Amino acid sequence: MSDQNPYEKLGVSEEASFDEIQDARNRLFEQHSGDAKHLEVIEAAYDAILMDRLRMRQEGKIKVPERIRFPELRVQSPPKESPTPREQSPAWLQRMLDQPTPADIFLPGAWFLGLSSISLFYPEGGDQVLQLALVVGVGTSIYFLNRKEGKFGRAVLFTLVSLIIGLIAGGLFAMWLLPQIPFLNLSSNQFSTVLTFIFLWLVSSFLR
Repeated sequence: MSDQNPYEKLGVSEEASFDEIQDARNRLFEQHSGDAKHLEVIEAAYDAILMDRLRMRQEGKIKVPERIRFPELRVQSPPKESPTPREQSPAWLQRMLDQPTPADIFLPGAWFLGLSSISLFYPEGGDQVLQLALVVGVGTSIYFLNRKEGKFGRAVLFTLVSLIIGLIAGGLFAMWLLPQIPFLNLSSNQFSTVLTFIFLWLVSSFLR
């Protein structure tokens, strides 16, 4: 097949029209769709014929339809842009959420774990121990939030909101949960204090 000229490779005569040449090419492509090497030979023959016809057109020997694209004039279509993935969360939430480092998670976690332990295992101090632990927890949360972003007012606001939510949610959960698990032997104030520390840890670690 390598000794044949491009027309013979496509099975057309040198006087064939462009439509006949394209039909022959398409027909051979369908016949040899699984043979990459054969398809390459067919495409090379087709390009060679187009180059020959281009030369003849430049010499004024033939007139070529405008719809014909020659090999050197083929323009590759721009790659399709992959659709941008949809945001999984609103923009305002993404601005508030942080991607903390392990230190941003474990350092506040160690502080709040210690405060939670004091609240749970030293009940003899009464409410004064819980109040002191909450004061230290608030200061801890403000410190770690302000350390990340350097926005003291924002750190205070987030901490106070978390404190209020934690105390309210803790009181409500304690009223519902503690009677069902009396073996915990916790007071309502202890439970709400520990839950508040969890809120403060989440805020100081994962918010900015």
